[in-house]
Amino acid sequence: MKKFLLSALLMFAMIASAQEGTVEKKPVVKKSDLTQYLNSSKKLGFTAVDSLFQMNIGFRVQSRVGYGKEEGESGVVEGEIRRMRLKLDGFVYNPKFGYKVELGFSARDIGTVVVGNSGNVILDGVFFYKPTSDLTIGFGQTKLPGNNQRVISSNSLELTDRSINNSKFNIDRDFGLFLDYSKESPNHFSYSLKGAITKGEGRNWVKTKDDGIALTGKVELFPLGAFTKNGSNFEADLMREKTPKLMISGAFSQNNNALRAQGQLGNSLFDARTLQSLFFDAMFKYNGWSATAAYMSRMADNPITVNPLDISKRQAVFVGHGVDAQLSYLFPSNFQVIGRFSTQKVDDEIQTISPDVDEYTIGLSKYIFGHKLKVQTEFSYDNVKNYSGNVDNNWFVRFQVEIGI
Repeated sequence: MKKFLLSALLMFAMIASAQEGTVEKKPVVKKSDLTQYLNSSKKLGFTAVDSLFQMNIGFRVQSRVGYGKEEGESGVVEGEIRRMRLKLDGFVYNPKFGYKVELGFSARDIGTVVVGNSGNVILDGVFFYKPTSDLTIGFGQTKLPGNNQRVISSNSLELTDRSINNSKFNIDRDFGLFLDYSKESPNHFSYSLKGAITKGEGRNWVKTKDDGIALTGKVELFPLGAFTKNGSNFEADLMREKTPKLMISGAFSQNNNALRAQGQLGNSLFDARTLQSLFFDAMFKYNGWSATAAYMSRMADNPITVNPLDISKRQAVFVGHGVDAQLSYLFPSNFQVIGRFSTQKVDDEIQTISPDVDEYTIGLSKYIFGHKLKVQTEFSYDNVKNYSGNVDNNWFVRFQVEIGI
């Protein structure tokens, strides 16, 4: 009986479909319509036939193994998915109304899950309005216009990760209003002016409320013309610039009544502090050579905060300054050698809490498909200068594979 009912239903559906086909013919999809719909020639994604929205899809995975040895400690083997990201971008209704979404799914992105706190999956979620070809206005959560190595995506780095100074002094992501006014020419002086008014506690912050905001401004100058294919936003001279290209930039950020040790990052303070961050960057590229230099600093009055319920517990703002210098050469075979030196000096007020550090790094990379598919190796050696006068010598070696679209 069940087989009979099922057969009857299938027959009814076929008859109904045939009758529908006699009344109205299905529209024929032309090849030209498909080329309007699919825009895989640029990115993996699609644009609606009526051109009222576009979505591009990207993902990337960084797989890393390594071995590290700290002074007086046993060696540690590292193996992890360092980053796994999903990216969506495009526009809605009109190309002037754009958006960007980036989600992170690795353990380091999400962090420790605590009951009562939001998940830390959202990296970027920002709406863009572009009233002119030069001006972009953003609203939502994304990267602040701070030091250049932080603005550069982690999939566009020459080494397996950013410098020790970037990890301590950068201003990361935040929620608020973003402005970008850029005048770019490949052959003439160019510049970019960027600013942001943001919440100040970093991405996905819901623990507490305060009345402080962060104000950030940045100027980027290109005296020899803009880099090929926006080359100031990725490390290594993959474009093998035919003429010398130079970028010089400076940024300042004031985070009022900040509640975290590094402003948008770090542990919670026991009392709010106002932080000032200063950044200077330079990038030079020519014929496979790439050189960068960076200065970063953070300042705050009375940086050490004390728990009023237990004065033995303290949490300090990370104040001090650091300098990075990095040089690389990309061979025609797309092998690359890289060297980096970083020095980090903390202010006198927190010397008993945090040491000074010098780091020496060499690396070898092979670009198979630009930054989308590459293999990287790195060796780093640290001199950790403790307040007691002792110097700890630490080192680590890493191997990393990056793949993405």
